[in-house]
Amino acid sequence: MIFMASAPSTPLAVLAKPLEERPRQLPDFIVERNRLFQELKGKHDEVLAAKPRVPITVTLLSGSENVSKVSITAWETTPGHLLKNIAKNIAAETVVARVNGVLWDLNRPLEEECKISYLSSQDPDGRAVFWHSAAHVLGEAAEHEYGCLLSHGPPTAMGFFYDMALEAGRAVKESEWPSIEAKVKRYSKERQPFERAVISKSDLRKLFAYSKYKLHYVEKFIPEGGFTTVYRNGSLVDLCTGPHIQNTKQVSAFKITSNSSAYFLNDSANDSLQRISGVAFPKAEQMKEWETLVKEAKARDHQVIGKSQKLFWFSPLSPGSPFLLLHGTRIFNAIQSMLREQYWTRGYDEVHSPLMYDVQLWKTSGHWQHYQEDMFRVLLKSTTTSPVEGNSSEVTGGDTSTLQEERLFALKPMNCPGHALMFASEERSYRTLPWRVADFSVLHRNEASGALSGLTRVRKFQQDDAHIFCTIDQVTDELRGVFNFMTYVYSLFGFPFKLKLSTRPESYLGKLSDWDAAEDQLRKALQDFRGDEWVLNPGDGAFYGPKIDVTLKDAMGREFQCATIQLDFQLPQNFNLLYRKSEPTPDQLDPDQEPGNGLPQGTARPVMIHRAVIGSFDRFLGITIEHFGGKWPFWLSPRQVMIIPVMKGAENYAREVQTLLKEVRMYADVDFTGNTLQKKIRGAQVDQYNFTVVVGAEEIEKRAVNIRNRDDPSSQQKGAMINLEDVVTRLQALSCERRLNNAI
Repeated sequence: MIFMASAPSTPLAVLAKPLEERPRQLPDFIVERNRLFQELKGKHDEVLAAKPRVPITVTLLSGSENVSKVSITAWETTPGHLLKNIAKNIAAETVVARVNGVLWDLNRPLEEECKISYLSSQDPDGRAVFWHSAAHVLGEAAEHEYGCLLSHGPPTAMGFFYDMALEAGRAVKESEWPSIEAKVKRYSKERQPFERAVISKSDLRKLFAYSKYKLHYVEKFIPEGGFTTVYRNGSLVDLCTGPHIQNTKQVSAFKITSNSSAYFLNDSANDSLQRISGVAFPKAEQMKEWETLVKEAKARDHQVIGKSQKLFWFSPLSPGSPFLLLHGTRIFNAIQSMLREQYWTRGYDEVHSPLMYDVQLWKTSGHWQHYQEDMFRVLLKSTTTSPVEGNSSEVTGGDTSTLQEERLFALKPMNCPGHALMFASEERSYRTLPWRVADFSVLHRNEASGALSGLTRVRKFQQDDAHIFCTIDQVTDELRGVFNFMTYVYSLFGFPFKLKLSTRPESYLGKLSDWDAAEDQLRKALQDFRGDEWVLNPGDGAFYGPKIDVTLKDAMGREFQCATIQLDFQLPQNFNLLYRKSEPTPDQLDPDQEPGNGLPQGTARPVMIHRAVIGSFDRFLGITIEHFGGKWPFWLSPRQVMIIPVMKGAENYAREVQTLLKEVRMYADVDFTGNTLQKKIRGAQVDQYNFTVVVGAEEIEKRAVNIRNRDDPSSQQKGAMINLEDVVTRLQALSCERRLNNAI
């Protein structure tokens, strides 16, 4: 039970109001938390005040051609102070700064010479910061509304949410939304600043001692003796790495979108919490635009379209594992065939690797230490029979002892360790590198049940997974090839994309020098490919190497991270992968002769590049369903042509047309129902057939078809009469060229 702090006295006017309209007092634990924060914030401010105020020069980047240098004072001047030095229209829209590639609070002092750019809420990173800040404002309102224990409140693709624990038996009600929204509106008018303080782990334990949820994050993510940041806005004090907007005034349009229950950490074994979701914008007109987008998103929902087009379904007997139906499999196969063609052209070898491995493999790779909670484990018992010790089966009359050995295995969540084994299975030479190996094997990840969401978060999936083993001198060319591959594939779907370099995390494996070398290689490759059009994401690399995350944008402007490119020096070391640098002479084959680097003479370690272009097929299918709204381009379409005979006597000709199209591998169906012609045509339109072909007496006589284009309204009333062989040829070209435009 959460107990509320009582006020010394309560005015009769307040008591006369209905209970739900009375002002709620904050619980004692929040009052004490805020008192302690004020004390710790004072210490933080003292540390900042002791920093040396020295003159430095910073570079302001405001547009591609607007660059200026400004002299400022270190540990005193903030990016917010410098807004007066950029265009007023940009300054007015700014929500956060980027300093040397790192997102930075506008109110946070600058520490050294740097490059500064400014982001609005229209920028994806700026929008994420804005929504994260709005989540904090929601958290403040929730603490006042419910006296609750807050868990976490992140931004999402469509807004933000905050999870919280309420009093036992209580749940958030939709009727309470107006009260929360009114509080947020009041906080916005108060222009509450977002204040930042760096606090030690020992003090964080005291600050959040009242909440097992906050303490979980403190213990899990902050090393002993370490520090992290805490932010305050109004009465809310929250554990958070930030950054945030300057003040709550910017949250001028706020709306709660839903409430639901959610397990802590998305794990059903944990507490059931209450989740409030919302969205916010700096301007009211942006909220109206968002509401329009939401309507469009609901119409494009991949789960709705997937059901109506019979693409996939889920069974409670295998949660998180989609069943791809006939038409969904057709789309899967079209994407896979395209990738296989590219593999052939680009010099990839396709392989298949085992589904399950002894955990020793994952310990060698390092995944077991970092990833075992997300892996499905399988305990296998192997039984062996051997003679009893000191006897032979002949002496004992066949008596034997049975030995049982248990071995722990795990279903693979990724292919890279298996590919490392394949590389090591035979001697390799520099002449055979680079070795580009691709694998469409099934993968499994033990996602929490609360995290499962349609095709976008599943437990069983396949990837366009590939690894490139190459020499250090080949890395740049290989990265260039991957960028080219990625550009080609995304162009087929009409996806623009952006690039982000994620660097060394705190829990990294390997030598710092190897990490620095890998990050330098990726920086150079990005610079060559896109110039300065990429962003830095410090500390978010994989534990075994830095990576380039690729974010694509769909037809509604939403962004999704699909492709990834990772440079790995660690796995080749863990698996002792080697290749011959040159053909050895007989006197070079002494196995005991090793150079200073500890490798056999004449050998070197390969570099391993992990790459995926579409990532998970299942997730990519969900994204493309919503991107196209179920209106598939012809080469991807599971329903390409519907043939409609206008009379009984035209049915045989309809079958002939169908046969001709199927012979060139097109999906063609015939409507033999007794419906009217208009109803048949309408049915084909609803089912999103790319083309509707109508055949009757005139078409039979001329050996032609009357064709209607799904995307051309002018052809719907009466299609164009085209020679049958010509139609087949044109449709073949449309498919083979994989054109987005549905026109022949």
